[in-house]
Amino acid sequence: MIQPDPAEGSGPPRFRASVGSPSAPGVPPGSSVSPWASSVEPAASPVTEESYRILRSRIDLSRLPRFSRDITERVIHASADFDYATDLVCDEESLAEGVAALAAGAPVVADSTMVAAGIGASPVVCKIGEPLTQRLARTASISRAAAAVRLAFGEVGPGAFWVVGGGAAALAEILSRGVEPAFVVGLPAGFVGAAEVKDELRASGLRSVSNVSEKGGPTVAVAAFSALLENALAVAGSQAGWGPGAPAAAALTDDDTGW
Repeated sequence: MIQPDPAEGSGPPRFRASVGSPSAPGVPPGSSVSPWASSVEPAASPVTEESYRILRSRIDLSRLPRFSRDITERVIHASADFDYATDLVCDEESLAEGVAALAAGAPVVADSTMVAAGIGASPVVCKIGEPLTQRLARTASISRAAAAVRLAFGEVGPGAFWVVGGGAAALAEILSRGVEPAFVVGLPAGFVGAAEVKDELRASGLRSVSNVSEKGGPTVAVAAFSALLENALAVAGSQAGWGPGAPAAAALTDDDTGW
């Protein structure tokens, strides 16, 4: 389900977006990041290095475009599930726009406490646990996840970067409310509605990363976000994460989460 450049023909593969390339959509010109070498590398701990060595010995992802490869590798590493190599739906141009949005300082919104807890290298807006969310859910007869989306949108407005790894309700609310996101990590899990709402996300035309099956969850969503965030942190003048001057991988741990 990863989408290489349709113009690719014989010879070395060509892909639609790469940070540092003049043709990369949405990425500031003059970026100091190499257009082909991935900026998403495992932390320099023996356990992480060995984990990635094993992963790369079992599957070759080098055919994928840069951002698609980074996300796929992170997700497989975090989940130990090689099925994500074919389950993830990545569009390189959309991913480049997501990196650009983070680099430009787009606010990050998490749908659940678990997702918010996993994102340590960036400020996160998460309304799921607030008393007002429960009151809104009760008075409007909606789920807490939907209420949290409404309150978060009221705070951040259009152009935010949404990370959904809980249930389907939050993603459904994002689509129905017209929140005009910069990007959506849409990886909720569940047997009731998760696969269907991810299909709706892809049909909406919004810039996003998702997967086809019922699988997903907070760990997978955070891993996908971390891959894009680390690329955004590597862009010259980036406003991603905690802003200029913060360590590039301030709170990314060996398992790609802040847990």
